Amino acid sequence: MQTSPRVALVTGASSGIGEATALRLLRAGFVVYGVARRVDRMQGLADQGVHVFGMDLTDEASMTAGIERIVAEQGRLDVLVNNAGYGAYGAVEEVAIDEARRQFEVNLFGLARLTQLAIPVMREQGSGRIINISSIGAVIYEPFGAWYHATKFAVDGFSDSLRVEVRRFGIDVVLVRPGTIRTEWNEIARTSLVETSAAGPYARSARKAARTLEFFDRPAFSSGPDSVARAVESAATARRPRTRYAAGRGGILMPATRRLLPDRVFDAVIGRLFV
Repeated sequence: MQTSPRVALVTGASSGIGEATALRLLRAGFVVYGVARRVDRMQGLADQGVHVFGMDLTDEASMTAGIERIVAEQGRLDVLVNNAGYGAYGAVEEVAIDEARRQFEVNLFGLARLTQLAIPVMREQGSGRIINISSIGAVIYEPFGAWYHATKFAVDGFSDSLRVEVRRFGIDVVLVRPGTIRTEWNEIARTSLVETSAAGPYARSARKAARTLEFFDRPAFSSGPDSVARAVESAATARRPRTRYAAGRGGILMPATRRLLPDRVFDAVIGRLFV
């Protein structure tokens, strides 16, 4: 039986969900590594005992070196929390294709490559847990968020296929789907939306959509990042984790609403809110 502390790696740990998750897992008894591009913003985590270092999910050498470092220092990796990601909003017509590719590079391909690097370690030790932070954006959709939603739909499909592939090695794959969470994400999405589409043919709708995003960022309609961290802790510590965990306000209601409403009706509801 394993007697040494379990080891967890959390990406995007410099703020928001990643920071809250790293602290939750640390308090739960894990040896925690928190990584992000902005190392200077993780000093608070380091002060509390989280091992922090820089990692860029668009850089192969950075990811490879990170996994090698953890295995060299701890001899194992028990939990990988793929949290890093962002959403740059704007009309499909107006978002530069390079920006669209970058969202896929960070939100999907970076997640996938880090997972590829972690699987052999987990397979050799006969156990492991890969927790991918998805979104209700993998179930619902919004105008001006097409590229972001596409990445999250992809993360869900990737995770479901992977779960069946690796379960015979003792590796669990879990999806956590947050609703609206009060982090920098929403501000980045709103800002990019206005910068990209608030001066062209989509100007009126883009400004309305930005106001809608800001409205749902209020505490009455959103949750703090610790609501997601709690779900991750449950997924990381459960003897037999669920395949999906909802987190935060809207995490259950919005996907349920989407399942119940026909496409055209949901189109009308979303259109009324955003355009």
